Amino acid sequence: MTTLELDHVGIGEEPGAALPVVSAVAGPGRPGVVAVETEQAPVLASLVAGGRMQPETGRVLLDGHPDAGAVRTAFALVDTPGVAEPFPVLTLTQVVREELAFAGQRPSRRHVDTVLDELGMREYADTAVQRVPTGVRVRLLVELALLRDGVTGIVLTTPERHGGAVAEWFAVVRDVARRGVTVVVVTSKAAAATVEQLLDTIGTDTVSDPHQTEGPDDVTVTDGGPTSLPADTDHLPTEATA
Repeated sequence: MTTLELDHVGIGEEPGAALPVVSAVAGPGRPGVVAVETEQAPVLASLVAGGRMQPETGRVLLDGHPDAGAVRTAFALVDTPGVAEPFPVLTLTQVVREELAFAGQRPSRRHVDTVLDELGMREYADTAVQRVPTGVRVRLLVELALLRDGVTGIVLTTPERHGGAVAEWFAVVRDVARRGVTVVVVTSKAAAATVEQLLDTIGTDTVSDPHQTEGPDDVTVTDGGPTSLPADTDHLPTEATA
């Protein structure tokens, strides 16, 4: 279980700092929320939270200790504009193929199809990622990020920019947080206010399997839920990559 703390981190000087001073604490079962405005600040906040950039003020603490290297290993940036977002015209099949390769897994056609089936997204297989509902997009990118070796946490950047209700993408945050994944959400102040109200719906119980997943329309963790994403391709029949 991992706790990440942003302790009064900032970049630049007020007024007009590139990243005004922010603080947040994220742990299993309790996402941290970083509320920032302007086009640049969410990216900077995500880079700092993910250990990719050193803040000019404040500290980033992993389980109480400053260790940027460990933060980079443990936390994946998810949908961070210009840094870790898929090209908008890529289909979900293409996104899954690329992310499986990035996670060090063979992106065979059968493996890609299995991932989409496990996530309940086969109907979107040939749809451009820019055209799927926000909840589907966020769930896909989060679950694929969690396939990477050593990743126990995610930094999710401004999901509200894709439209839809906050509750739609927060359902994904709630799901993975219940499973013991540490989540930092970087979002607008308006969306953050809604997220703060929804945090109490997470509860304190977590699920031990960090890769257990649910379909995009099913956010309640149950003992009889769907199986996890296949992280080990050695157990799958392989074929030539499409």
